[in-house]
Amino acid sequence: MVSPKGLLEIGGQPLIIRSARLLRPLVSDVTVVGSPGSYALLGLRVIADQRFSSSGRDKETLGPLAGIATALASTQMDWNLILACDLPYVSAEWLDWLLARAMVSKAQILMPRTARGIEPLAAVYRRECAEPIAAALRGGIRKVSDAVEQFRIEFPTEQEWRHIDPDGRVLRNVNAPEDYEEARRWWEAHFP
Repeated sequence: MVSPKGLLEIGGQPLIIRSARLLRPLVSDVTVVGSPGSYALLGLRVIADQRFSSSGRDKETLGPLAGIATALASTQMDWNLILACDLPYVSAEWLDWLLARAMVSKAQILMPRTARGIEPLAAVYRRECAEPIAAALRGGIRKVSDAVEQFRIEFPTEQEWRHIDPDGRVLRNVNAPEDYEEARRWWEAHFP
């Protein structure tokens, strides 16, 4: 993708704004982890990714795991929804379902699983996961699945939320221009 995915427009607004508007009634605070230069002008609270590298290289890309670690290091809330900015089909109803499920869970992480695999960027994490995830990053781990294997994780499956998402789209993201065009066409057809 040429521009940051969160700035791609769907339904007349950037994806990141759409996500923030879905979240505001459901959570106590919405914070974007990313480039302040890209998102601050949208009126959102933005924090930059922390550097967790042990290599000392400032420009080293640490990927989604660094975003998760940054979010958890900056929160005071016990449960924290970590949501990717490139989910054009995610709904308030699904998010509400996921958060309600987390509130009764004994797990440290509630991470949905789809036919494509685990969904660490549409998951709910306890704040207590912050330091072990940061330590994993400092130790050279980059894959979320490797960093979280030490935690108690509950993996809700698509069958459990099928009543909310009968078409199986809620966690489909935008990774390529074709995904973006498909999402735009879907939005135009469903919300003209």
